[in-house]
Amino acid sequence: MRSCILSACLLLGACGTASSQPALPAGTKVDRLLVDKSDRVLIAFAGNREVVRYTGIRFGDAPTGHKQFEGDERTPEGRYTINGRNPASAYHLSLRISYPNAADRAYAKARGRSPGGDIFIHGQPNAWPGPAIAHDWTDGCIALSNAEIKQLWDIVPDGIPITIRP
Repeated sequence: MRSCILSACLLLGACGTASSQPALPAGTKVDRLLVDKSDRVLIAFAGNREVVRYTGIRFGDAPTGHKQFEGDERTPEGRYTINGRNPASAYHLSLRISYPNAADRAYAKARGRSPGGDIFIHGQPNAWPGPAIAHDWTDGCIALSNAEIKQLWDIVPDGIPITIRP
């Protein structure tokens, strides 16, 4: 099966390594991110200028609603920051989102539950040989193609705000 997927990937040239995104000037940096879950779009801004837009992004297996508890497979909604990165992730690169915030922790604690954590923007699983997975598949993270996360990785400094809208 794996060899069939890899063969199709090579034949179609869709192995998640190419991007339809235009190249950005060297040294480009953005100062905020916006994710719209309904439109499945992630937009990176520098000031009021849109720098790049990624469409068809993927979320947790239960994409509707705000993440409340560990294991609910939802993607958070609200204002957070990019507070770290992991080049050795199990997925192609990963940018950490600061979920849970104080309100998320308080909500879960009041219900005797864990809010969960380890929410990232990342690429495809490292062992995945095919094109970008075309359905919601994460445990609450935001998934891009490998080419898209590489571009985002290069332009996003730690500490910038990210707003995730329903």
